[in-house]
Amino acid sequence: MRAFLRLIAFLSPVLLALPATAQTYPNRVVKLVVPFGAGGPADVFARILAQHLTDETKQSFIVEDRPGAGSVIGTDYVAKSKPDGYTLLVMSNTQTTNESLIPNKPYALMRDFVAVAPINYSDLLMVVNPSVPAKTVQEFIDLAKKDPGKLNYASSGPGTPYHMAGELFKAMSHTDIVHVPHKASGDARNSVVSGTVQMMFDAVTTMTALAKGGQVRALATTGLKRSPLTPDLPTVAETVPGYEATIWLGVMAPKDTPKEVIDYLNAAVSKVVNREDVKAAWLKQGAIPMVQSPQEFDAYLRKDIDKWAEVVKVSGAKIQ
Repeated sequence: MRAFLRLIAFLSPVLLALPATAQTYPNRVVKLVVPFGAGGPADVFARILAQHLTDETKQSFIVEDRPGAGSVIGTDYVAKSKPDGYTLLVMSNTQTTNESLIPNKPYALMRDFVAVAPINYSDLLMVVNPSVPAKTVQEFIDLAKKDPGKLNYASSGPGTPYHMAGELFKAMSHTDIVHVPHKASGDARNSVVSGTVQMMFDAVTTMTALAKGGQVRALATTGLKRSPLTPDLPTVAETVPGYEATIWLGVMAPKDTPKEVIDYLNAAVSKVVNREDVKAAWLKQGAIPMVQSPQEFDAYLRKDIDKWAEVVKVSGAKIQ
């Protein structure tokens, strides 16, 4: 009996320590790093998520924008952060595209990060400045073919969904349109509104209001089906069969972040995006909530890396 009690006494601190991380996390401010500019979908939804996570966990979640170099600057910052769950990355298919588009990055996504949870996805909106004499996708294609290399399209930087949507469009429509990268999506948006750049693919969640206000002309959405947000607007695929380009958002953490912290965060994020009020609000903006386990999100990321590697290869997209 004494031996048994001594064993229990020895093991008790160990047993109590096992769930300690999960029990005490988070006990200070958690930083959600957005490697994109302010005002874009990642920034907007990260702030919504941060507020709900703060309410849910009773601990502060804050957003820090670190844009630049097609998201590489902010992503690398998180990769080099302490793996304790207090510095997280809010990412998109920009990161999965960059795995093939920017092979010499200072990090590798699936080597230096661990999947936490997805957030949502949405279609993109193909828009032009009102001065462009094209009211349909076909008219825009005809215009581009008439003067190869004369029309430009804006993006928030190399490897972003907006960039790859443009490259995929060029490849599938057999047009020569010049890519004009910007530091942030807000800058790209302003260039199209001002007429400095003629066209852009942008998230429906951020561009629809400008289209409805007449500041840009919407030509189409980029999903395989028409968006419920703009049911009268055709898809690009109705003119260019098979075309599809969307934007999705998710959360990752530095490698070696404790599994119990990853599981805690996955449960917290999933609870937020599964809330009926959140789903209803996001659907009105054209965003569809996503819920997956860390393992499912990991598989999703690896599949997306393969998908965009093929698009990069077929389109011939390069960093400018």
